[in-house]
Amino acid sequence: MNVSDIFSFAFGTIRSNKLRTGLTISIIAFGIMALVGIITAIKAMNQKFTESFSTMGANAFTIRYKERNIHFGGQGDDIKLSKKGKKKEKKSNLGKIITKDEAELFVKRFNFPSTKSISLFGNRNNLVSYQSKKTSPNVMLFGGDENYLQLNGFSIQKGRNFSLQEVKSGSNVCMLGYDVAKRLFGENVERSVNAIVRVNNIPYRVLGVLESRGSSFGFSRDNLIISTYNNVHKNFPSGYSFVIAVMTNDLIKVNQAMGEAEGVFRPIRKLSTTEESNFTLDKSDSIVEKALNSLRFLTISATVIGLITLIGAAIGLMNIMLVSVSERTREVGLVKAIGGKSQMISRQFLLEAIMISVLGALFGIVLGVMLGNLFSIVLNTGFVVPWNWVFYGIFICTLVGLLAGIYPALKAGKLNPIEALRYE
Repeated sequence: MNVSDIFSFAFGTIRSNKLRTGLTISIIAFGIMALVGIITAIKAMNQKFTESFSTMGANAFTIRYKERNIHFGGQGDDIKLSKKGKKKEKKSNLGKIITKDEAELFVKRFNFPSTKSISLFGNRNNLVSYQSKKTSPNVMLFGGDENYLQLNGFSIQKGRNFSLQEVKSGSNVCMLGYDVAKRLFGENVERSVNAIVRVNNIPYRVLGVLESRGSSFGFSRDNLIISTYNNVHKNFPSGYSFVIAVMTNDLIKVNQAMGEAEGVFRPIRKLSTTEESNFTLDKSDSIVEKALNSLRFLTISATVIGLITLIGAAIGLMNIMLVSVSERTREVGLVKAIGGKSQMISRQFLLEAIMISVLGALFGIVLGVMLGNLFSIVLNTGFVVPWNWVFYGIFICTLVGLLAGIYPALKAGKLNPIEALRYE
């Protein structure tokens, strides 16, 4: 009996036990579906993170305030415990946030060839209205300067950018996100240019409309309004820290620019040579890297869950194959009586186990990719297929079938033909 005969005989046996085979395949498919589905969803999240956080480009970085110590009480002074256990207050030698004066002084002193921008987050619960139409009270407000759009990946669909004079004077002018403009002016968003809208009942003249940037994790990135940082600081004092963004003209100069930026900003923050920097410099690609690193834990968790399920499936498959050996004892005895060899019988049972396991893998992979891409539809990313895990899944399930089928196959091959024929 050649390999094709063994294969067809094994396949026929699988087809004749549809219920048992179907249940076993379902167990294996569930494990692979959980594994591949979660990996597919994580890959879609990776893609979305990369799109969302890399708008500034790899040649840019930001300067943000970083709080180093735990603060207690309303004053926010640094508190440390003395050796006797009593509270000892340390007078803070720094401001709680990066202030407007500090940000502007940095831009003035930092002479490295680059594009610089100052920005300030206003709040996220603003209501924008035009005549009888108004938005929901969840519009985000940002303040920037003439370089803010460029350094944050925005493009103007209609209208113009802020002028330097408008930034310095803090006049009531703004740029509308696409969703806000569409809500107030319908499909003809260009009608919003030069119109007067009200932000929390404060009148603003619209300079332009931003191109749509889609959504991230179900949240629109176009539900916003941008004014100048001086205006936001004056009309919507929020207490948030100012952020400084820097973009160099050459990727290889980023580290040099970051070193020089730290050297310029430390005296502005009134730090001595022995003190740690009380601010942080973040490269735009490092933000993506941090986000992707946080997803690796989910990948590991998904792998562990999938492997545990597959271990259970392997035990179930081995049990079913042992039952199959017992049920087919007379069949094995008959095959041996007409000249069948023990090696051939062992191969048949082993092949059955591998075929059941691989069929479970194929169904699980298809279901997992479909399930994971439901998440990619929510995130508005392209169709994702984790090809490496597709091949890993097939390999793992083949190994599961091999390990689960070895003992039943050996047991079947060792059956005595005379005793097997007498088996009832």
